[in-house]
Amino acid sequence: MTWRPQYRSSKFRHVFGKAATKENCYDGVPITRSVQDNHFCAVNPRFIAIITECVGGGAFLVLSVHHTGKLDPHHPRVSGHRGSVLDIKWNPFDDYCIASCSEDATVKVWEIPRHGVLTNLTMPWKELQGHSRRVGLIEWHPTANNILFSTAYDYQVMIWNLDSPEQVIKNPVRTIQHHTDVVLSMSFNTDGSLLATTCRDRKVRLMEARSGNVLQEANCKSHKASKVLILGNLKMLITSGTSRYNDRQIALWDQEDLSVPLLQENLDGSSGVIFPFYDPDTHMLYLAGKGDGNIRYYEISSEKPYLHYLTEYRSHSPQKGMGVMPKRGLDVTSCEVFRFYKVVIVKSLIEPISMIVPRRSESYQEDIYPMTAGNRPALTAEEWLSGISKGPVFMSLKPGSELMEPPSELKGLTNSLDTRRSQSRPGMLRLSYIQDQLEAKEDGEQAKSDRSWTSVSNGDDQAHGSPLTESELRLKCLRQQEEIRRLTELLNQREVRVKQLELEIKNIKNSQS
Repeated sequence: MTWRPQYRSSKFRHVFGKAATKENCYDGVPITRSVQDNHFCAVNPRFIAIITECVGGGAFLVLSVHHTGKLDPHHPRVSGHRGSVLDIKWNPFDDYCIASCSEDATVKVWEIPRHGVLTNLTMPWKELQGHSRRVGLIEWHPTANNILFSTAYDYQVMIWNLDSPEQVIKNPVRTIQHHTDVVLSMSFNTDGSLLATTCRDRKVRLMEARSGNVLQEANCKSHKASKVLILGNLKMLITSGTSRYNDRQIALWDQEDLSVPLLQENLDGSSGVIFPFYDPDTHMLYLAGKGDGNIRYYEISSEKPYLHYLTEYRSHSPQKGMGVMPKRGLDVTSCEVFRFYKVVIVKSLIEPISMIVPRRSESYQEDIYPMTAGNRPALTAEEWLSGISKGPVFMSLKPGSELMEPPSELKGLTNSLDTRRSQSRPGMLRLSYIQDQLEAKEDGEQAKSDRSWTSVSNGDDQAHGSPLTESELRLKCLRQQEEIRRLTELLNQREVRVKQLELEIKNIKNSQS
C-alpha cells in the first residue's frame, strides 16, 4: 500500500488578510505613547475610538467609521480624565456608550452624541470612584446590560452596576480580592458566568464572575501567562506569555483542570506581548504581537492536536495595538470573517485589515456565518446580580433585516422636537408629514424584525436580525426616495381635491345668496 499524506479539510484554510488602501485608513492620528499592554483602540459599527497623546490629563478620539483619510489636528476629543487614559471599551449593547479608565484612578462612562463628537466632551454620564490606584483594564459583561468590570494597580477587580441613579458611583456592587499582584487581562465565557484572569504573580485564575469565588487556579512554572481568553463553548482557555527561556509562547488549557496545560507552543524569541483574538463562530484564533508586523492565525478544535496552524498576514508596519470590529459590522458580501484596526504609531495611522474567505460567489455564505451574538442584552443588571445567568441573544448576519431602533423614550423625544420645529416653521409641515409616514412604515418593519429576535441559551434556539451592509443601505435609500415621491404625489392630489372642494363650497354659497 502506497503512503498518502493526511490533509485536514477546512473551509478557512485559505483565509487571507487584506489591508485597506491609504484613502480608507485613518491618517494623522496622535496615538498615545503609553507603554501599557492594551489595545488603545475600540471599534463598533458606528464609531472608532483611539486613545491619543495629549498634555495635561487624558483624552481619546471618537470618529465615525466612515471618517477616513487625513484627520483634522483640532478634531474635538473626549477629555474628562485628569490622568492618561489607559483603556477604552464600547458598550456591546449601545453603540453610543463607551467606558474609559485612567491613571487618575477613575472609570468614566460617556454618552456619545448621535452625530459624533462635534465639541470637546468633558462631562461623563457616570463616574466610578472606588479604586485607590490607576485603573488599567475594563471589561463589559457579555450578556447583562450596564454591568462593568474594572481592575487597577490596587490588585482589586470591581463590579459596577451602571443602572444606579447616582452620577458619581463610589461603591461597587462587589469587589474581588484574590489577586496578589497586578491583573494583566480578563476574559468572560459566552454567558458571562465565568471570569478568567492572568496576574503578574504568574497565576491563571478561573472564577465565578458574580461571586468572585475561585474555581480553578493554574501556576505552571514553564509558562508565564500575560493574556488569557476563554474559548467560547469549547470549555478551553488560551493564554499567551513566555516560556522559562523567555521565548514567546501560547498554552491551551482544559477549563475543568488547570493543573497542566493541554498544549504549549513556542512562537519566537521576540519581546512584545502577544494579543490573542478568538472568533467563536469560525473557531479561529488570531495572534498579533505588540511591535510585530504580522498576524498569525489558527483553527482550534476540541480534539487533539487542538491547534491547527493556517497561515499569517505579513506587513512591514509594526502594530502598537489592535481594535476589532464586532461581527455585526462586517461586510458579508465580500466574505469578511474578521476585521482588525491596526494601530501604527510610527505612521500615526489606523489601518483596517479584513480577513477574507476566498469565494467566487458574492451571495451570502451561510456556512461561514452562523448565528452570532447580537447587540441586545439577555439580562438586566438587576437580574444578573440576583443570580440569573443566560446566554447571549443571537442574530443572523444575513442581509435583509433592520438595525435596532433607538430607545422608545429617545425616539418619542425626537418626534416631539420635530413636531415643535414643524409648528414653528410652516414650510416644514409637508416634510414632517412625510417623515412621520416613513417612520411609521419603518416601525412596522421593525416590529416584524423584533418578533424574529429570540433570547437564546446554550445555542438551542435561533433568532434573526442583522446590520445593513453598504449595498443594503443604498437599496434602503432608493426605497425611501421612491416612498417620498409617492407621498408627495398623494399630497399634491389631496391639495388639488381640497381646492376643488373649496371652490364647490364657494359656488354653493354664491348660489344661495
